[in-house]
Amino acid sequence: MKIKVLVIDDSALIRNILKEIINEQSDMMVVGAAPDPLVAREMIRSLNPDVLTLDIEMPNMNGLSFLRRLMRVRPMPVVMLSSHTQEGSDVAFRALAMGAVDFVGKPTAATGADDDYAQLIVEKIRGAYAAREKIEPLDINRAVDADEVLPSLGGGIQSSDSLIVMGASTGGAEALKDILVTMPEDSPPILIAQHMPATFTKLFAKRLDGLCRITVKEAEDEEPALPGTAYVAPGGFHLRVERYPGRGYGIKLGADAQVNLHRPSVDVLFQSAAEAAGAHAIGVILTGMGKDGAQGLLAMKQQGAFTIAQDEASCIVFGMPREAIEIGAADLVAPLSQIARKVVNHLNGQD
Repeated sequence: MKIKVLVIDDSALIRNILKEIINEQSDMMVVGAAPDPLVAREMIRSLNPDVLTLDIEMPNMNGLSFLRRLMRVRPMPVVMLSSHTQEGSDVAFRALAMGAVDFVGKPTAATGADDDYAQLIVEKIRGAYAAREKIEPLDINRAVDADEVLPSLGGGIQSSDSLIVMGASTGGAEALKDILVTMPEDSPPILIAQHMPATFTKLFAKRLDGLCRITVKEAEDEEPALPGTAYVAPGGFHLRVERYPGRGYGIKLGADAQVNLHRPSVDVLFQSAAEAAGAHAIGVILTGMGKDGAQGLLAMKQQGAFTIAQDEASCIVFGMPREAIEIGAADLVAPLSQIARKVVNHLNGQD
C-alpha cells in the first residue's frame, strides 16, 4: 500500500517537481496537487491523503495559518516547504512547534532538485508517515511557539573531562529544544548531530541560543569545545570531536562521504566521542527515522560511556532509538521529559 501524498504549493513548477520525485518512488504517490489551502481543504476531504507537503507562503491563506487550523480540526502528518531565508527558517521552526513533523527547503535555481534533494524530500515524507500515529490536535491554549524557558536543573558538574553528544532526526528539533532549555550553565560541552538541511542549522542554533541558559551555536572547524556551550553540526558537514591533552576537546568538521545517507551523521559524531572521550562521555540518541547513531552509541557504551535512548512513547519516530536499544547500545531508556535530568544526575554521580 502506497503513501498517499497531497502537494500544496502555489507554484506550478514546484508542484510538478514534487509530483515527479514522489511518483518515482515505489512506496508513495501523489493523489492530488493544490495551488492554495482553500483548494487543499476540499482535496483533503475527498482524497484522504496520508501526508501533506505544505508551502509556507501562499495566496488566500498562508501555510502557517492553514497548518494551525488543520492541526486543530484534523491533525495529520505535514512536511513544510520553506524558503532558504532567515524569515523562512523562523516560520519553519514555528511550524514544528504547531505540530508539523518536519520541513525541507524549497528547490531554487541555486539549490535545484537533484538526486540529493529528491532523496531528502522522500525521506521526510517517509518520516512523516511513520509519525502518523503520534500526531495530536494542537492545543490552542498553549503558546504555539513553545518558547517558554524552563528552570535550570542546577547542580555542580563534577568532571572537567565530561562531554555530551546527542543525535536526532525526525522530530529532533523540538526534542533537542526541550532538553537544552533545561541544561544548567555549567554543563560540559554538548555536540549535536541533527539531520537538517544546510542553511537551516545556523538559524536553528540561533533560535536555541535565545531560549537556553547555555550558549548554542553552529559548530566551526577547529574551534575548542567549551563548557556551557552546545555545538550544532552544520548541514552538509560531519561533526567530530577530538581530544587535545591538557587543552580539552576540539571540533573537526568534514565534508567526506555520507554515512547512513546522512551528513551530518550521528554515527560519525558518536564514534568520534567513543575514541576521544571514552568513559567521560554521555551519548543520547533521540527520535528519528532509520538507524543512524545506533552503532556509534554501541561503540560509546563499549568504551564505558553512559548511553541513553529516548523511549517509544515520547518519540515522534522511534526508528533510531529502537535500533540502538535492539543492539544493546543503551544503558537507559527514558522519556524525553526525563533525559536532561538523567544526564545531569549522572554528571553529579547520582545515577
